[in-house]
Amino acid sequence: MIRRMQQARQVILHQGEDGFWIVEVPSLPGCLSQGTSREEALANIREAIELWIETAKAEGWPVPEDPMTAEVVDVSTAA
Repeated sequence: MIRRMQQARQVILHQGEDGFWIVEVPSLPGCLSQGTSREEALANIREAIELWIETAKAEGWPVPEDPMTAEVVDVSTAA
């Protein structure tokens, strides 16, 4: 039986010019995905993260911690 460990990863999500949503995981180099909707992109990146970590462990590579935190900052600009 495989023991599962829950963890959180910061992701960056944005909509491309073609309408697709692109999502990447800064703490896992090369780990990115996309989807036709925000929800689909997030579901796809969950699977990509799992596969990235499983592959790293199988190959004996270190799995980086996620040291990132995110904040939203309000700014005022001239109209």
